[in-house]
Amino acid sequence: MMGRLVRWAGILFGAVLATPQANAAASAPAQRIVAVGDLHGDYSAWIDIARGAGLVDAANHWAGGKTVLVQLGDIADRGADSLKIIRSLQQLQAEAPKTGGRVVVVLGNHEAMNLLGDFRYTTPGEYAAFVDARSPARREQFYMRVRKQVEAAARATDPNALPSKVRQDWLAKTPLGWVEHALAWSPSGELGQWATRNPAIAKVGATVFVHGGISAEFARLPLDDVNRRVAAAMRSGQAGPGSVLEEPLGPLWYRGLAGTDGDAAAERAAMHSVALPADQELTAVLNAYGARRLVIGHTPSLAGIVISPDGRLARIDTGISRYYGGPVSWLEITGERMIPHTVRRSGQ
Repeated sequence: MMGRLVRWAGILFGAVLATPQANAAASAPAQRIVAVGDLHGDYSAWIDIARGAGLVDAANHWAGGKTVLVQLGDIADRGADSLKIIRSLQQLQAEAPKTGGRVVVVLGNHEAMNLLGDFRYTTPGEYAAFVDARSPARREQFYMRVRKQVEAAARATDPNALPSKVRQDWLAKTPLGWVEHALAWSPSGELGQWATRNPAIAKVGATVFVHGGISAEFARLPLDDVNRRVAAAMRSGQAGPGSVLEEPLGPLWYRGLAGTDGDAAAERAAMHSVALPADQELTAVLNAYGARRLVIGHTPSLAGIVISPDGRLARIDTGISRYYGGPVSWLEITGERMIPHTVRRSGQ
Protein backbone atom coordinates (compact mmCIF):
# COMPACT_ATOMS: atom_id res chain seq x y z
CA MET A 1 0.00 0.00 0.00
CA MET A 2 2.79 2.40 0.95
CA GLY A 3 4.58 1.69 -2.34
CA ARG A 4 1.41 2.45 -4.28
CA LEU A 5 1.01 5.77 -2.45
CA VAL A 6 4.62 6.69 -3.24
CA ARG A 7 4.05 5.98 -6.93
CA TRP A 8 0.86 8.07 -6.94
CA ALA A 9 2.65 10.89 -5.18
CA GLY A 10 5.41 10.72 -7.75
CA ILE A 11 2.93 10.86 -10.63
CA LEU A 12 1.07 13.78 -9.04
CA PHE A 13 4.30 15.65 -8.23
CA GLY A 14 5.53 15.11 -11.79
CA ALA A 15 2.26 16.39 -13.20
CA VAL A 16 2.47 19.52 -11.07
CA LEU A 17 6.00 20.18 -12.27
CA ALA A 18 5.05 19.55 -15.92
CA THR A 19 2.01 21.81 -15.94
CA PRO A 20 3.82 25.19 -16.19
CA GLN A 21 6.01 23.85 -19.03
CA ALA A 22 3.00 22.55 -20.91
CA ASN A 23 1.19 25.85 -20.46
CA ALA A 24 4.28 27.76 -21.53
CA ALA A 25 4.58 25.66 -24.68
CA ALA A 26 0.91 26.13 -25.46
CA SER A 27 1.16 29.90 -25.04
CA ALA A 28 4.50 30.31 -26.85
CA PRO A 29 4.15 32.64 -29.85
CA ALA A 30 4.24 31.01 -33.27
CA GLN A 31 7.49 31.38 -35.18
CA ARG A 32 7.52 34.42 -37.47
CA ILE A 33 9.03 34.03 -40.91
CA VAL A 34 9.51 36.88 -43.38
CA ALA A 35 10.13 35.72 -46.96
CA VAL A 36 11.46 38.11 -49.61
CA GLY A 37 11.63 37.40 -53.33
CA ASP A 38 14.03 38.38 -56.10
CA LEU A 39 15.69 41.78 -55.50
CA HIS A 40 17.90 42.13 -58.61
CA GLY A 41 20.18 44.90 -57.47
CA ASP A 42 17.55 47.25 -55.99
CA TYR A 43 19.01 48.13 -52.59
CA SER A 44 16.47 50.86 -51.96
CA ALA A 45 13.59 48.40 -52.37
CA TRP A 46 15.35 45.93 -50.08
CA ILE A 47 15.67 48.54 -47.31
CA ASP A 48 12.00 49.54 -47.82
CA ILE A 49 11.07 45.90 -47.21
CA ALA A 50 13.46 45.34 -44.31
CA ARG A 51 12.17 48.40 -42.46
CA GLY A 52 8.55 47.78 -43.35
CA ALA A 53 8.78 44.24 -42.01
CA GLY A 54 10.49 45.40 -38.82
CA LEU A 55 13.68 43.53 -39.61
CA VAL A 56 16.09 46.47 -39.28
CA ASP A 57 16.31 49.71 -37.34
CA ALA A 58 16.96 53.21 -38.67
CA ALA A 59 20.67 52.36 -39.01
CA ASN A 60 19.81 49.15 -40.91
CA HIS A 61 20.97 46.81 -38.15
CA TRP A 62 18.98 43.73 -37.15
CA ALA A 63 15.82 44.57 -35.18
CA GLY A 64 13.80 41.48 -36.03
CA GLY A 65 14.22 39.67 -32.72
CA LYS A 66 13.51 35.97 -33.23
CA THR A 67 12.16 36.39 -36.76
CA VAL A 68 13.54 34.12 -39.48
CA LEU A 69 14.23 36.03 -42.69
CA VAL A 70 14.36 33.96 -45.87
CA GLN A 71 15.53 35.71 -49.04
CA LEU A 72 14.93 33.64 -52.17
CA GLY A 73 17.96 34.55 -54.25
CA ASP A 74 18.45 36.50 -57.47
CA ILE A 75 20.04 39.36 -55.62
CA ALA A 76 22.42 39.87 -58.52
CA ASP A 77 22.01 41.37 -62.02
CA ARG A 78 19.63 43.87 -63.63
CA GLY A 79 20.23 46.56 -60.98
CA ALA A 80 23.28 48.49 -59.83
CA ASP A 81 23.37 47.72 -56.12
CA SER A 82 23.69 43.95 -55.85
CA LEU A 83 26.85 44.24 -53.76
CA LYS A 84 25.16 46.60 -51.28
CA ILE A 85 22.31 44.12 -50.78
CA ILE A 86 24.75 41.25 -50.27
CA ARG A 87 26.72 43.24 -47.70
CA SER A 88 23.48 44.05 -45.87
CA LEU A 89 22.39 40.40 -45.82
CA GLN A 90 25.83 39.26 -44.68
CA GLN A 91 25.69 41.76 -41.83
CA LEU A 92 22.22 40.58 -40.81
CA GLN A 93 23.32 36.94 -41.00
CA ALA A 94 25.90 37.80 -38.33
CA GLU A 95 23.60 39.99 -36.19
CA ALA A 96 20.30 38.06 -36.14
CA PRO A 97 21.47 35.06 -34.04
CA LYS A 98 22.34 37.43 -31.16
CA THR A 99 18.60 37.89 -30.52
CA GLY A 100 17.49 34.40 -31.53
CA GLY A 101 16.75 35.32 -35.14
CA ARG A 102 18.12 33.85 -38.34
CA VAL A 103 18.78 34.96 -41.91
CA VAL A 104 18.64 32.34 -44.66
CA VAL A 105 19.62 33.32 -48.20
CA VAL A 106 18.55 30.76 -50.79
CA LEU A 107 20.69 30.38 -53.91
CA GLY A 108 19.22 31.85 -57.08
CA ASN A 109 20.05 31.09 -60.69
CA HIS A 110 21.60 34.55 -61.18
CA GLU A 111 24.09 33.97 -58.38
CA ALA A 112 25.05 30.70 -60.08
CA MET A 113 25.32 32.50 -63.42
CA ASN A 114 27.73 35.04 -61.96
CA LEU A 115 29.84 32.27 -60.44
CA LEU A 116 29.99 30.57 -63.84
CA GLY A 117 31.10 33.82 -65.53
CA ASP A 118 27.79 34.42 -67.30
CA PHE A 119 27.49 38.20 -67.06
CA ARG A 120 24.76 38.75 -69.67
CA TYR A 121 22.56 40.57 -67.17
CA THR A 122 25.27 42.30 -65.12
CA THR A 123 24.96 46.09 -65.16
CA PRO A 124 27.66 48.78 -65.37
CA GLY A 125 26.84 49.80 -61.81
CA GLU A 126 27.61 46.31 -60.53
CA TYR A 127 31.09 46.50 -62.04
CA ALA A 128 31.56 50.07 -60.79
CA ALA A 129 30.90 48.91 -57.22
CA PHE A 130 34.27 47.13 -57.28
CA VAL A 131 36.36 49.99 -58.71
CA ASP A 132 39.24 51.41 -56.69
CA ALA A 133 42.48 53.28 -57.43
CA ARG A 134 44.22 50.09 -58.61
CA SER A 135 41.50 48.99 -61.04
CA PRO A 136 43.20 50.35 -64.20
CA ALA A 137 46.39 48.45 -63.34
CA ARG A 138 44.47 45.23 -62.54
CA ARG A 139 42.63 45.43 -65.84
CA GLU A 140 45.90 45.94 -67.72
CA GLN A 141 47.54 43.01 -65.91
CA PHE A 142 44.59 40.81 -66.69
CA TYR A 143 44.73 41.74 -70.37
CA MET A 144 48.40 40.85 -70.54
CA ARG A 145 47.58 37.37 -69.16
CA VAL A 146 44.88 36.76 -71.78
CA ARG A 147 46.37 38.81 -74.63
CA LYS A 148 47.41 35.84 -76.80
CA GLN A 149 43.96 34.25 -76.61
CA VAL A 150 42.22 37.56 -77.33
CA GLU A 151 44.45 38.31 -80.31
CA ALA A 152 44.01 34.78 -81.69
CA ALA A 153 40.23 35.11 -81.45
CA ALA A 154 40.35 38.47 -83.22
CA ARG A 155 42.54 37.13 -86.04
CA ALA A 156 40.10 34.25 -86.56
CA THR A 157 37.60 36.90 -87.63
CA ASP A 158 40.03 39.39 -89.18
CA PRO A 159 43.48 38.02 -90.15
CA ASN A 160 44.78 41.60 -90.45
CA ALA A 161 43.70 42.69 -86.96
CA LEU A 162 46.39 44.85 -85.37
CA PRO A 163 47.35 44.11 -81.76
CA SER A 164 46.75 47.75 -80.79
CA LYS A 165 43.23 47.65 -82.24
CA VAL A 166 42.50 44.32 -80.53
CA ARG A 167 43.59 45.77 -77.19
CA GLN A 168 41.55 48.93 -77.72
CA ASP A 169 38.43 46.92 -78.54
CA TRP A 170 38.90 44.64 -75.51
CA LEU A 171 39.29 47.59 -73.15
CA ALA A 172 36.14 49.18 -74.58
CA LYS A 173 34.18 46.02 -73.80
CA THR A 174 35.77 45.47 -70.39
CA PRO A 175 34.84 48.26 -67.96
CA LEU A 176 36.82 49.04 -64.85
CA GLY A 177 35.65 46.78 -62.05
CA TRP A 178 34.98 43.86 -64.39
CA VAL A 179 38.13 42.03 -63.30
CA GLU A 180 37.40 42.48 -59.58
CA HIS A 181 33.77 41.48 -60.09
CA ALA A 182 34.77 38.31 -61.95
CA LEU A 183 37.34 37.36 -59.33
CA ALA A 184 34.95 37.98 -56.43
CA TRP A 185 32.25 35.80 -58.02
CA SER A 186 34.60 32.98 -59.04
CA PRO A 187 34.31 29.68 -57.12
CA SER A 188 37.35 30.67 -55.03
CA GLY A 189 36.30 34.32 -54.68
CA GLU A 190 34.66 35.87 -51.64
CA LEU A 191 31.19 36.20 -53.16
CA GLY A 192 31.44 32.85 -54.91
CA GLN A 193 32.23 31.12 -51.63
CA TRP A 194 29.41 32.98 -49.84
CA ALA A 195 26.90 31.97 -52.51
CA THR A 196 28.13 28.37 -52.36
CA ARG A 197 27.37 28.25 -48.63
CA ASN A 198 23.75 29.28 -49.25
CA PRO A 199 21.31 26.38 -49.66
CA ALA A 200 19.43 25.64 -52.87
CA ILE A 201 16.48 24.42 -50.78
CA ALA A 202 15.72 25.51 -47.21
CA LYS A 203 13.11 24.15 -44.83
CA VAL A 204 11.92 26.28 -41.91
CA GLY A 205 9.27 24.62 -39.81
CA ALA A 206 6.59 23.28 -42.14
CA THR A 207 7.62 25.51 -45.06
CA VAL A 208 10.06 24.72 -47.85
CA PHE A 209 11.74 27.59 -49.71
CA VAL A 210 13.41 27.36 -53.12
CA HIS A 211 14.26 29.89 -55.79
CA GLY A 212 12.85 28.31 -58.94
CA GLY A 213 10.84 25.27 -57.92
CA ILE A 214 11.18 21.59 -57.14
CA SER A 215 10.32 19.12 -59.86
CA ALA A 216 8.98 15.65 -59.16
CA GLU A 217 12.27 14.31 -60.47
CA PHE A 218 14.34 16.23 -57.91
CA ALA A 219 11.86 15.54 -55.10
CA ARG A 220 13.02 11.93 -55.27
CA LEU A 221 16.30 13.10 -53.74
CA PRO A 222 16.58 13.96 -50.03
CA LEU A 223 16.75 17.70 -49.42
CA ASP A 224 20.29 17.52 -48.04
CA ASP A 225 21.43 15.54 -51.08
CA VAL A 226 20.12 18.23 -53.43
CA ASN A 227 21.94 20.92 -51.44
CA ARG A 228 25.18 18.91 -51.44
CA ARG A 229 24.94 18.35 -55.18
CA VAL A 230 24.37 22.05 -55.87
CA ALA A 231 27.18 23.11 -53.50
CA ALA A 232 29.61 20.68 -55.16
CA ALA A 233 28.79 22.11 -58.59
CA MET A 234 29.28 25.65 -57.26
CA ARG A 235 32.65 24.79 -55.70
CA SER A 236 33.91 23.28 -58.95
CA GLY A 237 32.26 25.83 -61.25
CA GLN A 238 30.55 23.02 -63.16
CA ALA A 239 28.66 24.36 -66.18
CA GLY A 240 27.04 22.94 -69.27
CA PRO A 241 24.95 19.81 -69.87
CA GLY A 242 24.73 17.66 -66.78
CA SER A 243 25.32 20.52 -64.36
CA VAL A 244 22.63 20.94 -61.72
CA LEU A 245 23.34 24.68 -61.92
CA GLU A 246 21.86 24.80 -65.43
CA GLU A 247 19.40 21.91 -65.17
CA PRO A 248 15.87 22.95 -66.34
CA LEU A 249 14.36 20.51 -63.84
CA GLY A 250 16.69 21.66 -61.05
CA PRO A 251 15.83 23.94 -58.12
CA LEU A 252 17.44 27.07 -59.57
CA TRP A 253 15.52 27.10 -62.87
CA TYR A 254 12.36 24.98 -62.66
CA ARG A 255 9.14 26.92 -63.39
CA GLY A 256 6.70 24.03 -63.73
CA LEU A 257 4.91 24.79 -60.45
CA ALA A 258 4.34 28.41 -61.51
CA GLY A 259 3.04 27.75 -65.02
CA THR A 260 4.22 26.51 -68.40
CA ASP A 261 7.91 25.61 -68.55
CA GLY A 262 9.11 24.97 -72.09
CA ASP A 263 12.69 24.16 -71.10
CA ALA A 264 11.53 21.58 -68.57
CA ALA A 265 9.16 20.07 -71.13
CA ALA A 266 12.01 19.73 -73.63
CA GLU A 267 14.20 18.10 -70.98
CA ARG A 268 11.48 15.62 -70.08
CA ALA A 269 10.89 14.82 -73.72
CA ALA A 270 14.58 14.02 -74.12
CA MET A 271 14.33 11.77 -71.04
CA HIS A 272 11.09 10.18 -72.30
CA SER A 273 9.52 11.32 -69.04
CA VAL A 274 5.93 12.48 -68.54
CA ALA A 275 5.14 15.49 -66.38
CA LEU A 276 2.69 15.19 -63.52
CA PRO A 277 -0.18 17.67 -63.32
CA ALA A 278 1.05 20.63 -61.25
CA ASP A 279 -1.22 19.86 -58.29
CA GLN A 280 -0.01 16.25 -58.13
CA GLU A 281 3.59 17.34 -58.51
CA LEU A 282 3.22 19.79 -55.62
CA THR A 283 1.72 17.01 -53.50
CA ALA A 284 4.69 14.79 -54.32
CA VAL A 285 7.14 17.53 -53.36
CA LEU A 286 5.45 18.36 -50.06
CA ASN A 287 5.14 14.69 -49.13
CA ALA A 288 8.78 14.06 -49.98
CA TYR A 289 9.98 16.82 -47.68
CA GLY A 290 7.36 16.50 -44.95
CA ALA A 291 6.11 20.05 -45.52
CA ARG A 292 2.75 21.80 -45.67
CA ARG A 293 3.67 24.56 -48.09
CA LEU A 294 6.24 25.62 -50.69
CA VAL A 295 7.40 29.20 -51.31
CA ILE A 296 9.11 30.03 -54.62
CA GLY A 297 10.52 33.01 -56.54
CA HIS A 298 12.06 33.21 -60.03
CA THR A 299 8.84 33.65 -62.05
CA PRO A 300 7.64 37.26 -61.68
CA SER A 301 4.04 38.08 -60.86
CA LEU A 302 3.79 41.85 -61.29
CA ALA A 303 0.25 41.79 -59.88
CA GLY A 304 1.64 40.81 -56.48
CA ILE A 305 2.21 37.73 -54.33
CA VAL A 306 0.14 34.74 -55.43
CA ILE A 307 -1.02 32.19 -52.84
CA SER A 308 -2.85 29.09 -54.03
CA PRO A 309 -6.42 28.66 -52.70
CA ASP A 310 -5.35 25.69 -50.59
CA GLY A 311 -2.38 27.61 -49.15
CA ARG A 312 0.16 25.03 -50.31
CA LEU A 313 2.06 27.23 -52.77
CA ALA A 314 3.14 30.87 -52.57
CA ARG A 315 4.85 32.74 -55.42
CA ILE A 316 6.66 35.79 -54.05
CA ASP A 317 8.70 37.15 -56.96
CA THR A 318 6.67 40.29 -57.68
CA GLY A 319 9.26 42.08 -59.82
CA ILE A 320 10.46 44.06 -56.79
CA SER A 321 13.41 45.64 -58.62
CA ARG A 322 12.88 48.92 -60.45
CA TYR A 323 13.98 47.00 -63.54
CA TYR A 324 10.55 45.33 -63.49
CA GLY A 325 8.61 47.97 -61.57
CA GLY A 326 6.46 45.51 -59.64
CA PRO A 327 5.21 45.94 -56.07
CA VAL A 328 7.70 46.07 -53.23
CA SER A 329 6.50 43.08 -51.24
CA TRP A 330 7.21 40.40 -48.67
CA LEU A 331 5.38 37.39 -47.28
CA GLU A 332 4.85 36.93 -43.56
CA ILE A 333 4.27 33.41 -42.25
CA THR A 334 3.13 33.00 -38.65
CA GLY A 335 1.97 29.55 -37.70
CA GLU A 336 -0.48 28.51 -40.41
CA ARG A 337 -1.15 32.06 -41.62
CA MET A 338 0.45 33.49 -44.76
CA ILE A 339 0.02 37.25 -45.08
CA PRO A 340 1.23 39.19 -48.16
CA HIS A 341 2.54 42.71 -47.50
CA THR A 342 3.50 45.62 -49.72
CA VAL A 343 5.22 48.88 -48.90
CA ARG A 344 5.41 52.14 -50.81
CA ARG A 345 8.59 52.40 -52.85
CA SER A 346 10.99 55.07 -51.56
CA GLY A 347 10.66 58.36 -53.40
CA GLN A 348 7.06 57.75 -54.47
